Amino acid sequence: MKSKSKEAIVIIGGGPAAMMLACTLDPILFDVTIVEKGKAIGRKFLVAGKGGFNLTHSEDIDKMIEKYEGPKSLLDSLSSFTNNDFRHWLSSIGIETYIGSSKRVFPVKGIKPIAVLRAIKKEIERKGITLLKETLWYGSFIENSSIQLLHKEKNISLKADKVIFALGGGSWKITGSDGCWLPHFKKNNVATLPFRPSNCAMCINWPENMKVHFGKPIKNIALTYNDTYIKGEMIVTKHGIEGSPAYALSYYVGNELESKKSITVFVDLKPSLSLEKVNSILSKSYKKISKLLRDELSLSSTAVALIKSATTREEFNDVKLLTHCIKKLPLSIIGLEKIDNAISTVGGIKSTAMDKHFELINFPNHYTIGEMINWNAPTGGYLLQGCFSMGYTLGKYLNKEHQI
Repeated sequence: MKSKSKEAIVIIGGGPAAMMLACTLDPILFDVTIVEKGKAIGRKFLVAGKGGFNLTHSEDIDKMIEKYEGPKSLLDSLSSFTNNDFRHWLSSIGIETYIGSSKRVFPVKGIKPIAVLRAIKKEIERKGITLLKETLWYGSFIENSSIQLLHKEKNISLKADKVIFALGGGSWKITGSDGCWLPHFKKNNVATLPFRPSNCAMCINWPENMKVHFGKPIKNIALTYNDTYIKGEMIVTKHGIEGSPAYALSYYVGNELESKKSITVFVDLKPSLSLEKVNSILSKSYKKISKLLRDELSLSSTAVALIKSATTREEFNDVKLLTHCIKKLPLSIIGLEKIDNAISTVGGIKSTAMDKHFELINFPNHYTIGEMINWNAPTGGYLLQGCFSMGYTLGKYLNKEHQI
């Protein structure tokens, strides 16, 4: 079937979802402009690569999808553009990847985050897409086939048949992801939720004995909250605990803290040993308890201090009670780390505000993708995969829809 005349698409935002959308849209069908309020696109993408550039995860896609909490449109997009699809696409633009020991996917050695971003930007340039930097969206929607923006403090009107918002979440303000767009949608009766931190540290009111241990890790532990059990490493900080198990639980704990002052999570300090085995080790030695914990159970001084902080002297010297404490040490969580220090946020555009193709129900030809939608996933490549999947899936849908 013969294509219609070209439409003007304006993508507002320059993060992973926006960049993938731009790379996927057919330049024969659309004139595409990316609007970025900063001086460069992909700033948060680069920050995400500072601790080891984890692009996605290699597990089976069905298992991977189970890690996400969000609208069906997000889950469908993950099925449409899987982690393997993403790796093939990266290879097509010159970025080869490998699977690490953790089953996370990284660029091959020698390829730095900036090189990945440059390869994506080169693909965007190859598509002939216009990049309008230092341009701010301040709440306008399409009117008379155009949208109003602020470019270097001057009002401009940009032709737009469709607008895709990819404005990011509320964390890491330094990268431009500040959530300031939220009131504009709320004012226009688009259903939203306030932002709150996710994949973040959890706050604890530590007793005095823990102060000397701030900044120290407790390795090979497991954190449990309700039915969620996560192994990894926990770091004791001034404000509470950090590390991948804490980050993974923060979403579920945050849900409960909406209506409660505190939540109890439990630490298993020896997940490799059964309760019976720990009890047997403690019962068969005549060493002092603290020395026994270090020598026989290989618990660090920080782990021992953590046990002491949660027990009385009598409990600490009672083998049975101490065993249960080692396997299920309670920690009272009183809050989550502030939003700007969180890896990601939940909140934003509610699923009820959009259809299965991310189109706003109250505003036809306006779409929302990426972190601005209310969804959650753990660290480990899941967040980036979600954004890239949404961008790709929407791009393919718009290409097909334009030709019908």
